[in-house]
Amino acid sequence: MKKNIKSALLLLVMFVAAAYAKAQDLHFSQYFNAPLLINPANTGFEPDADWKVGVNYRNQWAGVLNNPYKTMSAWGDAQLFNNRFENGWVGAGFALLKDVAGSGDLSSTKVYGSLAYHQMLGYNSLLSGGFGIGAVNKRIDITKLTFNNQWNGKFFDVTIPSNEAFSATSVWYLDLNAGLNYAVFPSDNAYLNAGISVNHINMPRESFFSNTTADAKVPMRFNAFVNGSFKLNNQWIINPNAYFSMMSKSTEIVGGLNAHYNLSGDGTTQLIGGLYYRVKDAIIPMVGVVISGITATVSYDATSSSLGTHSQTLGAYEISLTKTGLFSEFGSNVKCPSIKF
Repeated sequence: MKKNIKSALLLLVMFVAAAYAKAQDLHFSQYFNAPLLINPANTGFEPDADWKVGVNYRNQWAGVLNNPYKTMSAWGDAQLFNNRFENGWVGAGFALLKDVAGSGDLSSTKVYGSLAYHQMLGYNSLLSGGFGIGAVNKRIDITKLTFNNQWNGKFFDVTIPSNEAFSATSVWYLDLNAGLNYAVFPSDNAYLNAGISVNHINMPRESFFSNTTADAKVPMRFNAFVNGSFKLNNQWIINPNAYFSMMSKSTEIVGGLNAHYNLSGDGTTQLIGGLYYRVKDAIIPMVGVVISGITATVSYDATSSSLGTHSQTLGAYEISLTKTGLFSEFGSNVKCPSIKF
């Protein structure tokens, strides 16, 4: 009996977790290291480089689920037509995302392409606008699931029909996103950037059931962020960040800062330390290193909400790798200031 109660509680937690994941969409605590996921206007916005690529990995709720949420992404973008626009350029990029979780291997695969245009406004500000389009696939293996109709009084009998009205186990849809960014450079040692974006503009339908059974449109997701970068001296650069996201009736607020320490003296090797807080959910410490244009960071979500009781205080960990580079050995055609050692 106790075992059945425990199983029921775990199923309830899984349901809440799944509902939260759907409401919040795919996300990373290191949102600033997944720029194209947050706002397509970030495409090609890299003041001191021509291109940038990155990968992200997140493992979540290992203390609750036998098959925890695993979220992975790979992305890249580049500046184009630097010499064809006066004080402006085009950014082009792509993003691949994969999310897998639960006993039914519920998975989400997303492939996006994005374009952005960046225009300098005078000598110390920049306005950017971007648009993204993607193809999304959701699938589930219902043979690995059991339902209440299959309970025979002693155990779940998979030979009993579930009577669930599944019309498909794999669905595809088109997804549209758009955003704006504004950056200002008040001095050589200070930088501020704010952006807004909307995901799922077309509100695509996402359901494994027939149209008459469920109307499951993906609601629009509204995002806003503020980033800063301040060079204190030739040893320290601090980067405060804040992020807000709202989807349907769910919201997510993350804020904090990270600091870069110039270990080598010329900026080629740096140490990173940071601390963030997701409101009513988790405290997120972060550490990392920069070596010759490659940045590696690791963070951990230490659950501070009541979910920690069910997850045995196990939260989520993330790993991020990014690499920047130039098309020419003679350097980049930089049109706006950048904060660097």
